[in-house]
Formats: sequence, structure tokens, C-alpha cells
Amino acid sequence: MHDPQFDAQGNLTHLLSTEGLSRETITRILDTAQSFLEVSDRNVKKVPLLRGKSVFNLFFENSTRTRTTFEIAAKRLSADVINLDVSRSSTAKGETLLDTIDNLVSMHADMFVVRHSESGAPYLIAQHLHRIGRNDVHVVNAGDGRHAHPTQGLLDMYTIRHYKQDFSALTVAIVGDVLHSRVARSDIHALKTLGVREIRIIGPQTLLPAEGERLGVHVCHDPRKGLVDCDVIIMLRLQNERMSGALLPSAREYFHCYGLTPALLALARPDAIVMHPGPINRGVEIASEIADGKQAVILRQVTFGIAVRMAVMSLLAGTHAGTQA
Repeated sequence: MHDPQFDAQGNLTHLLSTEGLSRETITRILDTAQSFLEVSDRNVKKVPLLRGKSVFNLFFENSTRTRTTFEIAAKRLSADVINLDVSRSSTAKGETLLDTIDNLVSMHADMFVVRHSESGAPYLIAQHLHRIGRNDVHVVNAGDGRHAHPTQGLLDMYTIRHYKQDFSALTVAIVGDVLHSRVARSDIHALKTLGVREIRIIGPQTLLPAEGERLGVHVCHDPRKGLVDCDVIIMLRLQNERMSGALLPSAREYFHCYGLTPALLALARPDAIVMHPGPINRGVEIASEIADGKQAVILRQVTFGIAVRMAVMSLLAGTHAGTQA
């Protein structure tokens, strides 16, 4: 089955998931992001690569960090950015998602950055654009339901590469609510593609996917075993908004068993880095002394995220040579 992320020539035209991206494509995005990092240090933080292009941020689900970094990234590429007020948009009045897309395409949209609570919504938009012959309009998935969050996965890969260089020797632990986490899925696909030695998912049975082993990861319910000799620890937020019913006794009990504390971190390698997609919940999944400590690279992830999103948008828009599958 044809991957809707790529055109007939194999060029990346939408970013919908890290699944299906080749090592070469991911590396190309990360290398391009590296070239954009220095833009943030300039007095004038802009390059003209998307001048004249219109980027529509369609966030049907609340977000602050992701929407802001996408907006900053697009503006640094000199694009015109339109933030759709979804709570007051025509979709709230009964218009279908695809009718909304058709109207925005008529307004000469060049790119849609889409966050939606329903898994698959960005795919639906990409397939619709193909059907109506608008392959010049690009879709970036900024998070869809429990399915995928590819730019977060890519910025996580950038962060790991920045601090660890070689993926092949690494043991990476993903800790917490893996079951409801689109970030975890995006990270796992990308880590496997980049050749990480071992991926461990750690959490209570109620918060780990039943198909964990089939994903090619090691499942562990005891963090005292799972964190031993890890090089990278990715902590996850409890996705309370996606849980149906209580899956945990309490936040306090969760922190007691799975919260990252100095004692647990000491089980990892001395140079292990601690990551988190944010927003962090102090005293629930991570202790403050860890979040603010020297091994945490959480704020650097946010900085890297702007450069990665600049890279994705510039590559999709064709301002760099086509990225092959």
C-alpha cells in the first residue's frame, strides 16, 4: 500500500508519522535542523525560505508548546502564519473537517499543521488533498489522538544524537503511560529505524500496550530493573484526558512506584540524559531535583524542536532538494 507521506517519485510531501520514514530521510531532517540552529542565535532570527507561503495552524486539541514552536518555526522561515480559532470555527458550527480544508485551500493555503484528538485526521486530510489534485499543499501531523506525534519524535532523535552521537550502542528507556502516548509510538519507530541497540518500556501493566513485545521493545514493570545501565531515559506524562476509567490508584502512588527520583536515576549510566515531551508534572512522573538537574535536557528539547520543525516545513515545501523515502 502506498504511503501517503510520499509522492509517486518517493519525495516526502507530508509528515504524518515516523513509521515508514527511512534512516536516510530521518538523518536528512536532523542534518537540516542542525543547519537551522544557528538562526536562533542571530540578531535577525529569519531566513526567507518560506516567504510568500501560507501556513495554517489547525489545532483541534489544546496545545501551547507545540503550537507556539510551530508558529515560531514558520515565522523564522518568513511564512505567513494563520492560527485558526477552532472553538469558533465553522467546524464548531457543523461544517465537516474536509469542507473546512477545501475552504482554506481556496484561500491559497500552502501547508496545514494539524493537531486533532482523533487518530488518523491528518491522514484523512492528506488523502483528500491528493484526491482533489492538490499535491502542492502539505500536511504536518502535530499529534493525532493516541497515534503519532512525528515532529516530537524527530526532535527527540535530534536531542539524543546531539548528546550521544551514535544510536547503535544505546539503551533507551521510555517510562510511564506508554499505552496512551503518541510520543512513545513515534519515538519507538524512529529509534528502531536509527538502529538503537535496545528499547525498554517501563510502567504498570495498565499503562503499557499489550503488543509491547511485538513492537520490538522489552517490557518491564519494575523501574529498578528497567533503568539499569540506560543511556537515555524518556519520561512520559500521564495522559489522563485519554484514559477511560481509573488505571492507577493515585498520582502519589504512581510517583512512589514509577516517578524518576535521584535513587532511580542512579541506576542508569552516569552520563545518562533525561528527556520529557512536556508539560512535566513535578512530583508525579519526575522529581523536581531531576527536572532541574544537570542530566535533564528537557528545555534543550524545546529549543531543538523549533529547528526540527523549521527543517520539516522547509523540506516539505521543496526549499531543499526532495527528501527520498
